Amino acid sequence: MDAQSQWTGLDAGRLERITDHLERNYIGPKKIMGCQVAVARHGHVAYQKSFGSMDLERNKPMADDAIFRIYSMTKPITSIALMTLYEKGYFQLNDPVSRFVPSWKNHRVWVSGEGAEMVTEAPRRPVSFRDVLSHTGGFTYGGGLPGVGLQHPVDKIYRELKIRSAGSTDSMAGFLDKLAQVPLLYHPGERWMYSLATDICGALVEVISGKPFAQYLQEEIFGPLGMVDTSFFVAPDKIDRFCANYQRGPDKQLKLIDDPATSAFTGDPGFKSGGGGLTGTTADYLRFCEMLRRGGELDGHRIVGPRTLELMHMNHLPGGKDLTQMAIGGFSETANEGVGFGLGFASTKDQVSTGSLGAGDYYWGGAASTIFWVDPKEDLSVVFMTQLMPSGTFNFRGQLKSLIYSAIVD
Repeated sequence: MDAQSQWTGLDAGRLERITDHLERNYIGPKKIMGCQVAVARHGHVAYQKSFGSMDLERNKPMADDAIFRIYSMTKPITSIALMTLYEKGYFQLNDPVSRFVPSWKNHRVWVSGEGAEMVTEAPRRPVSFRDVLSHTGGFTYGGGLPGVGLQHPVDKIYRELKIRSAGSTDSMAGFLDKLAQVPLLYHPGERWMYSLATDICGALVEVISGKPFAQYLQEEIFGPLGMVDTSFFVAPDKIDRFCANYQRGPDKQLKLIDDPATSAFTGDPGFKSGGGGLTGTTADYLRFCEMLRRGGELDGHRIVGPRTLELMHMNHLPGGKDLTQMAIGGFSETANEGVGFGLGFASTKDQVSTGSLGAGDYYWGGAASTIFWVDPKEDLSVVFMTQLMPSGTFNFRGQLKSLIYSAIVD
């Protein structure tokens, strides 16, 4: 066994199956343009490699310091930020959000009908901080998820009010007040639906802290962790490191959908999306994961307390249910079977139901097929980056788990 294997308890030869798998099944057949994988265990990097291209049109090989759109992998970062305010005593999980957003005292819940004929009723209880951290508040994405049209009467109101529409210039407080005008799709805490809930969390960070959301992230998370390339936009001197973004067309060929030179991510956005607005590198996100793996601290910088973090990746779905029993809607960055959901993270609660290893791990992904997970039991952190829309086209997480966990030898 080589020295690296002794430090990590991961067989280096078996980890090379990752290389073979990705090159044979994805890079060679050009199913994705390129990708990066980082695997760390016991605080040591066991495997880190870049594959393929970061920009097919410019024939640029994948750079180790490439910058990716991480989309919904923003959500765990935002959730940690909000929980730092929990630790400062600003709120308790069961407190109503209306403590800080008075207009939310007027929330109604959809019952039937649409437009002028819509019937609503008062919620059985107010939307709580737990609800917005765990997607159980009754909000939706306004029909804006991949493959999901504006099919529900509630979603039409999101569109009419231009909530988080392209080019939105709403302030954080204005965004929250608009949401007071939209009926909740279900009573708080009674179902789970992937939604704008984490954008709400980001807005609450700004409202409660009194600091711009991006500034709070920089001061409380990015700066202390040395996440030097993570931002809501790619700075001009870094655009040459910014990946192109693709989707697979009906002919299964890769089609450019966001050129790095002209991307909206090269300009500072008016609204900083806590649900999906960040860009960053594999190295930066691995540092975030290592902070999680170490119980909320890295290199002497404590971001969150270990007991708070443990609470965050517990299953907060009522009665210990999994997402098959709670979820409505056809899209999220996770499968539902055997999966629980906490405060910003999904978690594997039943390996048999999920059909994958790693019970007790917690994770999330992004719309461009990026994924990460942290496994406290195995003391393991994994980050996978690519740029293929939408996520779920290929089950990268399941495939990587079988390759990585089969390499654990201690």
